[in-house]
Amino acid sequence: MTDLTQYSGTWTIDPAHTRLGFVARHAMVTKVRGSFNEFSASMTLDGANPSASKATLTAQMASIDSGNADRDAHLKSADFFDIETYPTMSFATTGVKQADDSFVVLGDLTIKDVTRPVEIEVELDGIVNDPFGNVRAGFAGQTEISRKDFGLTWNVALDTGGVLVSDKIKIELDVSATKDA
Repeated sequence: MTDLTQYSGTWTIDPAHTRLGFVARHAMVTKVRGSFNEFSASMTLDGANPSASKATLTAQMASIDSGNADRDAHLKSADFFDIETYPTMSFATTGVKQADDSFVVLGDLTIKDVTRPVEIEVELDGIVNDPFGNVRAGFAGQTEISRKDFGLTWNVALDTGGVLVSDKIKIELDVSATKDA
């Protein structure tokens, strides 16, 4: 288990090297991947007591990018995220469990006007001194949510059975953060 005591403190998320992504099944046969490109996040690490560590994130829903402008416009509409009414998505930790170099981050995810608890499995990819004089940490995480739990119910039944958009959505995080001086 990595000793994190020396890394206690506030960390700044590096948006240029961080990805807040998602994966959804489309038409029951393929995967659509996307991300939210504009977000702000903060993280405070308690190395002596990792369970007391905290993180918050706010993503701008208008920054959704699935690689297709028409699909992105539909995702922004009232059928899905209704970004005119709900311009942000947020997450705030409620706890952290540590096992070796992996963690389970517990928190509240809010999409639209619905807040639900989620558990994100997170692995510490490493902590280094980067060439710019920063202490930099990398984390990778993932979880799966039911979009219906957040009021995202739009769908189309397929003639062959199944639906156009899966209920289960994978959330993928690749986080790079630098320790504040």
